[in-house]
Amino acid sequence: MLDKQVSVLVTAAGAEGTAGKILRLRRQGFRVVAVDADSRAPGLYLADRGHVVPVGTSPDFVPELRRICSAEAVRAVVPLVDEELVPSWELSGCGLEVLLPRLGMVSVCLDKLALMETLDKAGIGVPPTRLARFGPGDLAYPLIVKPRTGRGSRGVSIVRTPEELEAALAAAPEEPGAMIIQEYVDGPEFSVSVVVWRDGRVQAVVPKEVVLKDGSSRYAISRRDEAVTRTCTRVARALGADGPFNVQLRIGPDGVPRVFEINPRFSGSSTLTAAAGVDEIGLLILQALDPHRPRIEDRWREGVAMVRHAAEAFVTEAELDVRGISLERTV
Repeated sequence: MLDKQVSVLVTAAGAEGTAGKILRLRRQGFRVVAVDADSRAPGLYLADRGHVVPVGTSPDFVPELRRICSAEAVRAVVPLVDEELVPSWELSGCGLEVLLPRLGMVSVCLDKLALMETLDKAGIGVPPTRLARFGPGDLAYPLIVKPRTGRGSRGVSIVRTPEELEAALAAAPEEPGAMIIQEYVDGPEFSVSVVVWRDGRVQAVVPKEVVLKDGSSRYAISRRDEAVTRTCTRVARALGADGPFNVQLRIGPDGVPRVFEINPRFSGSSTLTAAAGVDEIGLLILQALDPHRPRIEDRWREGVAMVRHAAEAFVTEAELDVRGISLERTV
């Protein structure tokens, strides 16, 4: 049995959905250390300890996390934002369990064009995709325009005409060579939790239909869909998955699921996965720390709805100080 006070470090304390993850881990008995580059991140104040750190692209990011993990006796790290995934893997050399797929899969998934090409070669449905600098060619409008690398919906737009495409590329935050265009799939969207650990066996697949989206899922419902489950299981095999990941796909008018993005990490809607009955974060942490833990059972409830909203939490000033956050930094 593991010590109930295992310390876990969670990044991206200010991201949507992270606060819920932190609170759930604490309710399960974990001691949570939260980090973020912004001292205003709410998760810093909801964890047992909070630390302001450099951004994930900084050369100081990994040394600072290494220092915090040592000082806080952290045993497992849960990175939750794309730019931190590759550098976070360096922490595995310190004897820490990093709750991600191996670096090879992470790198492929973060390159959206390489991911589409890899899945297409494996016979998995994807929308036709190409580099924006080559023009739309035979791609059919409407098109999605987005950065080849990036997270969330930053820099993503839908265009319906050549004129709109030209305007979107002119306004893009990246150079045209770093942008891709992709056929838009008109149909129900799913965000799917795929639970895998180091033996590569898919333990659970939990599809969540995205009913309303504004950057991230605002309203989603757990839904059983065999075609979606089969597709995500095939994705795991094609990518050699050995850690948790999230599949984003749409089901086209022909009924075929088409994957348009994969997050090689826990998703923002992992809280809905847990509410439906598969606690992918807490249970995979336990598996990582204890190889004798049983596999997760793929049993969950359909029809569990998530309504994402802002909420207040109340703590004392003394608690804020105990958690390592200086009030002078909250500007």
